[in-house]
Amino acid sequence: MMKIKTITCHDVYNVGAALQAYALQKYLIDCGHEVEIIDYKPDYLSRHYNLRSVDNSRYDVPVIREAYLVAKLPKRLKARKSERKKNFDIFRTDCLHLTRRYSSFDELQRTPPLADIYLAGSDQIWNPLLQNGRDPSFYLAFAPREKVRASYAASFATEQITDEDKLQMKPMLAELDAVSVREKSGIGILEEMGIRGTEVCDPVFLLSPSVWEKTAQPQGFKGIVFMYDFDDSGFVQSAAKKIADDQGKNIVSFFPTGIEATIADYMGPREFLGTLLEADVIVSNSFHATAFAIMFHKEFFVINRKENLNTRMRDLLATMGLEDRLIDSLSDLDHVKPIRWDVVTERIERQVKVSVAYIDHVLHIRK
Repeated sequence: MMKIKTITCHDVYNVGAALQAYALQKYLIDCGHEVEIIDYKPDYLSRHYNLRSVDNSRYDVPVIREAYLVAKLPKRLKARKSERKKNFDIFRTDCLHLTRRYSSFDELQRTPPLADIYLAGSDQIWNPLLQNGRDPSFYLAFAPREKVRASYAASFATEQITDEDKLQMKPMLAELDAVSVREKSGIGILEEMGIRGTEVCDPVFLLSPSVWEKTAQPQGFKGIVFMYDFDDSGFVQSAAKKIADDQGKNIVSFFPTGIEATIADYMGPREFLGTLLEADVIVSNSFHATAFAIMFHKEFFVINRKENLNTRMRDLLATMGLEDRLIDSLSDLDHVKPIRWDVVTERIERQVKVSVAYIDHVLHIRK
């Protein structure tokens, strides 16, 4: 039995982030290891429901800052008492095994949690467009050099990174004993830095659909179109409405929306899974909504994000042979091919086999 510590963005009130953190931990625990997620919450990951957070730097100046915080206070007080926050907090307490709280890289470096193996990942921990992508904590720079340090399914979330970012990342990546990333494009980025990497699946695929069904909390929906739209995208909404109208179904939306829908703004990770299982069709611009749609064999459509984060969804669809599920116009909805789930299952099993072999390799590194 190994003592393993993982580090990822596990507590940011995002269902994908929470579920991928849980998946890697549960898989390793089921393999017989002692596993904890490092409860790393620097300031930039602690702004959710923070009454003194200023989300826009333009307002973070004297006098204007105070007026901004007063204006935001009523909505933030309401959000702190919301069912969504409560359900996320329950999931964290019930499902995630955490170390003590760490608030900075310096704190981690001074008193790192003890482990035989440290794993960085999964999800967008190396996204250079986000602060965590530049944080040495997510490259395990705090971990003792005599211990095994590796990544699992880390994501750059983009096809290209700047030379400046490569200069910062390369020395930290070179110190890892093994490197794996979630997307094929990530392998290309690693190669540009002279780093050898392995492409593995997102941790959610390491657990069987039956395990996820036991984790899910049913919501009582029947025959719905489930819309999971990060961008408040008019195109996502139009696509969901067209499908619902064509098939005579109701829409359930995770986020508030301008179209007619049941707004399920109370959902945490388990409620999200329950709704995915109950849906007939899933329309999203989310990597993890797409991953679970594939795992649960659901009819689904993917819309590009406004942000530069579409690479990870394109790579996932390409890996599964489902590129036509990325929709660019409403007319595309009428021309998709039926999904050959037997072929998709074979592809998942193939990638899981590679991923399990990589994890087994990391577990048997001796230093």
